[in-house]
Amino acid sequence: MSPDRRTLLQAGLGLTATFASGAHMNSPAQANSNDGPQLKGGLSYDEAVRAAATDDFGRIIRKVPRAVLKPAESDDIATLMRWAAERGLKVSARGEGHSTYGRSLTDGIVVDMRELNRIGEIETDRVVVEAGATWQSVLDATLARGLTPPVLTNYLGLSVGGTIAIGGIGGTSSRHGMQADQVLELSVVTGDGRELTCSATENPDLFDTVRAGLGQCGIITRASLHLVQAPERVRRYQLFYRDLASLTADQRRALAAGRFDQLQGAILPDGRGGWRYQLEGAIFYNRDAAPDERTALADLADDRGKAVITDLAYRDDALLFAKFEHLLRSKGQWSIPQPWLFTFLRGSNAEQVAREIVGELSNTDVGPFGRITYYPMQTDAFRAPLVRLPDESIVFPFNVVRIPSDPDAASIARMVAANRALYDRIRKARGVLYPVSAFPMSSDDWREHFGPRWPLLREARRRYDPHNLLTPGYNLFQGQA
Repeated sequence: MSPDRRTLLQAGLGLTATFASGAHMNSPAQANSNDGPQLKGGLSYDEAVRAAATDDFGRIIRKVPRAVLKPAESDDIATLMRWAAERGLKVSARGEGHSTYGRSLTDGIVVDMRELNRIGEIETDRVVVEAGATWQSVLDATLARGLTPPVLTNYLGLSVGGTIAIGGIGGTSSRHGMQADQVLELSVVTGDGRELTCSATENPDLFDTVRAGLGQCGIITRASLHLVQAPERVRRYQLFYRDLASLTADQRRALAAGRFDQLQGAILPDGRGGWRYQLEGAIFYNRDAAPDERTALADLADDRGKAVITDLAYRDDALLFAKFEHLLRSKGQWSIPQPWLFTFLRGSNAEQVAREIVGELSNTDVGPFGRITYYPMQTDAFRAPLVRLPDESIVFPFNVVRIPSDPDAASIARMVAANRALYDRIRKARGVLYPVSAFPMSSDDWREHFGPRWPLLREARRRYDPHNLLTPGYNLFQGQA
């Protein structure tokens, strides 16, 4: 096995987080350094600063902001919101820039959250962090006390506020839900410039619409996160199958038996025009209680001779995706357009839908470093109201992670159009979008996506962002004053 292939397999199976050929450049209104509110931080009109906020990880949509705010504290954001409201300027928060299809972009004001990254006191069951902190910095701080967030995204270079605003899926989501489900309390600056605290008991309507609310009601500035005891080590099993049916059967068997602390899977290009089918299971343990491998792998129908088994310290395992990032950067693949599609399939028809779609895709459709993630999750741990899933007890994340070898505009445009067609097909099969995907969505699309929860979000938007300023890149409320 080549070093590149080994890194690809060990990288982890998803990102939560992380685009149209008609990428466009909007020219900002003329402004000068005196045109701004009084702040402790800085509101920059510098061309280089604005240029750094013109695109995102997707690298398809481009928008030049009028200015970029680098807040020194949350009060700067509140002041900025009131100032922007007087001028009718849109505002969007930006963490590490891993949104897709321009969701965190605006031709108004971008709030660069990266300096709001402080980590507060760590207690036995919680930690308070600022929203610009990355999950890696949170993990490093909590592991010093033997603690960890229950749900970590596969890629830890994402900001806390950014993933909570989407949901934040990870390898342990089947047991613990999303990162949005692990939040105890939030500090939020609303669209009308108020600084509010919200939780299940204080301003619960705001709490329920900021978590997984796509930044439509407020900008998260601080979060109190639930913590659990961290395991010392992780034993990870990568098992390979001859076809989708045998992979699915074993994934369901492992899920039902609760064999793994993490259960994921992927359909990988084999480089010869076909596919490799992979189950990835991980068991957390401490040194005094090593996992029983025979029980973990009993009755599974994989090609055991091809299995890859690793055993790492918990932190090292959590950072595996960093090796994949390094590989992609070394190949020039990290900085090209990334037209990804993220969805959830109903457990009752996932195998059928996946088989039909994969049968029509080629290795070229995902690229040599791309993949299709596919694995079952139980849904009873998902509680945040705006996290949308198919209405079944088991769902399958089904993500087409395209890392194209041909990144020219016409090729990317075809992939974006293909994403839209696949989404329409999955939606017809009663699947649901995970809203970080690379294709355009209309306000009507979003209304259908949120379904019975749409009135909850719409009314909260009117209450907390009455001027319709926040996070315009999602296009949820186009044309609404």
